[in-house]
Amino acid sequence: MPNSLNESLTSSQPAISDTDRSSINSRERRGSALPLDGDRKPGITFASQDKLPKLPIPDLESTCQKYLEALKPLQSNRAQNDTAAAVQEFLKGEGPELQVRLKKYATGKTSYIEQFCEFLLDFNTFEIQTSSKRFSYLSNLIGNSGYDSYLNYDNPVVLNLNPFFLLEDDPTPARNNQVTRAASLVISALSFVRAVRKEELAPDTLRGNPLCMYQFSRLFGTARVPTDNGCQIVQDPEARHIVVLCKGQFYWFDVLDDASDLIMTEKDMALNLQVIVDDAEETPIQDAAKGALGVLSTENRKIWAGLRDVLTRDPESNNGECLSIVDSALFILCLDYTAPQTGAELCENMLCGTNDVVRGVQIGTCTNRWYDKLQIIVCKNGSAGINFEHTGVDGHTVLRMASDVYTDTILRFAKSINGQAPSLWASTSPDPSKRDPESFGDVSTTPHKLEWDMYPELSTALRFAETRLADLIQQNEFQTLDFTGYGKNFVTSMGFSPDAFVQMAFQAAYYGLYGRVENTYEAAMTKIFLHGRTEAIRSATVESTDFVQTFWAEHPPHAKVEALRKATQKHTALTKECSKALGQDRHLYALYCVWQRAMDDEGAEAASVDGMSSSGPPSDVDNGSSEDPSLLTRTPSQRMPSIFADAGWDKINNTIISTSNCGNPSLRQFGFGPTSGDGFGIGYIIKDDSISICASSKHRQTKRFVDALESYLLEIRKLLRLTRRKSSSPLTSRAREAEEEPLKGQKVKSRGRAITGESGKFGNLEVDDSKVDSDDECLGGYGFFDAGMLLQALKNSQEEKERPSEKAVVNARRAVGKKLRLS
Repeated sequence: MPNSLNESLTSSQPAISDTDRSSINSRERRGSALPLDGDRKPGITFASQDKLPKLPIPDLESTCQKYLEALKPLQSNRAQNDTAAAVQEFLKGEGPELQVRLKKYATGKTSYIEQFCEFLLDFNTFEIQTSSKRFSYLSNLIGNSGYDSYLNYDNPVVLNLNPFFLLEDDPTPARNNQVTRAASLVISALSFVRAVRKEELAPDTLRGNPLCMYQFSRLFGTARVPTDNGCQIVQDPEARHIVVLCKGQFYWFDVLDDASDLIMTEKDMALNLQVIVDDAEETPIQDAAKGALGVLSTENRKIWAGLRDVLTRDPESNNGECLSIVDSALFILCLDYTAPQTGAELCENMLCGTNDVVRGVQIGTCTNRWYDKLQIIVCKNGSAGINFEHTGVDGHTVLRMASDVYTDTILRFAKSINGQAPSLWASTSPDPSKRDPESFGDVSTTPHKLEWDMYPELSTALRFAETRLADLIQQNEFQTLDFTGYGKNFVTSMGFSPDAFVQMAFQAAYYGLYGRVENTYEAAMTKIFLHGRTEAIRSATVESTDFVQTFWAEHPPHAKVEALRKATQKHTALTKECSKALGQDRHLYALYCVWQRAMDDEGAEAASVDGMSSSGPPSDVDNGSSEDPSLLTRTPSQRMPSIFADAGWDKINNTIISTSNCGNPSLRQFGFGPTSGDGFGIGYIIKDDSISICASSKHRQTKRFVDALESYLLEIRKLLRLTRRKSSSPLTSRAREAEEEPLKGQKVKSRGRAITGESGKFGNLEVDDSKVDSDDECLGGYGFFDAGMLLQALKNSQEEKERPSEKAVVNARRAVGKKLRLS
């Protein structure tokens, strides 16, 4: 069996020399899917991996200064002084020692922070033995700051870790039925799998620079498996089947051959899915719900680990093999029997499923999931989305898959009309309908239903898991905002960064409701580095605080706009720094892990650098290091370093407003659950002429917050129009500028009265620019608060226009499960 990409890369050590870099690149290519042979040229997907720089370790003093700046708007003067003293003590004490140890630890590793979760994972291959096939899973490390806590997270992953994407509907209405849409999405997803495995997927780039493509190797055939000592990410790199969930019942069939070519047409796929839907209908939904084992994947991780042991303890049972088939599937396809109508209902369905108890039995779609894997979810009305296990991959990676899959469904439909229509892929699978049957090899394309042995203790555990899941769903609420007033085009025409502009909207809306600034998180992508993941942007700054206070007070429009400009410029500068991996959060977390590991090792020898190094013999400190070598021989103090014992550390790690900008026109919504009990989880997509926002919280007036966001976006547009310069007009184009300055000597003829658009209209929206209304106009709720007291009551809002309504593997495996009859 060829090495998997992640097995190769886990052991890779990106050294500086070109020889070593070439070796790394070769290993990445060799493990990505198929071994390279003499006739095959290296692919393009991972071709730039050896050219990517390593994640830099920031300067310690710079990190500490940024840490103090991030906390400044969140702390009182006294707390700021305490934190500053703790930071100074850290810089004069344990800080430099931990920095040297971190650099020593990072020597020879792909990333200085990636492997801090290795104490949860063993770098070994473990195998699950079944009666028909031995599935080999490659235990792998999940990279970047905080991912050890992901894998050691005991609470359910549903609503707490897994995000979702809601795809736009198929542009062809006739194709928006469940089976047709699902078949189309699956075929496109398999084409994406093929492109990755054959290394034909064009690499992501940012301003012409290649990004790390490592995460694409762990997107398919992977599962998060709970153990008593945390979770493991396991993968079958040769997976060629999918699992379909329908009304909580499990089905599987092969979809790829050994060469990763598709073995089914879209018509064949639709036939299989229709047969599965029909078979699932034969079992009353309340009876099926009692055996919906997917609910167990929503349990507390340690409980789920024990239940997996119960499932597999009897060697005579089918359960072990059934579990292996689910774990090793390329992905899960969930066919829901419901048809959510509103945006909030659709988002809830994609994130956690619906909660619907009838006669004491849970029959909601929450029972039709398996949260330890990548899931494609298709509702009865064709609405579709993706729910993904977040530990191994970031939203940017899944977004690439989602957008390519959505694009391919459109292009394939176009090709059925015009055979000359382009294809998204560099090459395509041979037409399965024209292939010699023997060329497929040993495959099973007929759906099989997995039949689990339901022990009494499993039935009891399933019932308790479902009631806890229902509680969890009931504790959260979701609201969406499809803001169509403007989008990226208008914001950039006014001279603002779209992302920074929307981030300030979150700050202003929250401050308008609660009169205070809270810790805010936004993820910055660091995939310009080898195995880069994310860095934390702390959006609440001194400048953003000044802006929200200015905005909500009695100040003229130009003062408010100028404060907004300064706040967005600061946010943009932070984003650029964090994208270069020069933020403070990941670096400080790594230093904390270095200290914690030394303490856990108990003893000078274990706490020495040799003990800290986890792979291979210890390496020398980087040449040219200016740190005192004697620091390497010291044993870290048993007392927690002052910077981590200070209240500021708890403050910065308690995110109240957790946000993420991830999307493009293929997505309707994107979101996730709140990261704290008193916080909001906000996913947003900035499109050319609209902004889509999905907000979640544990019943913290989410609708009111979303309404405040909408009101702010309308109000700030009015202020921008009142203060805009002529050159900032969104109606201006280069051709219109030329028209306004005719060539010298050219005779200007009158062809009628020119319509200049100066009347205050923009598109279909009217704005009265003749006067400045109250600053609070169009903003619901309360105005500026000072120490919790109302400064003034808002005047009555103008009557709002009606919002547009929301869119109402081997032969033996053939014996696993009951074979269905194709009609």
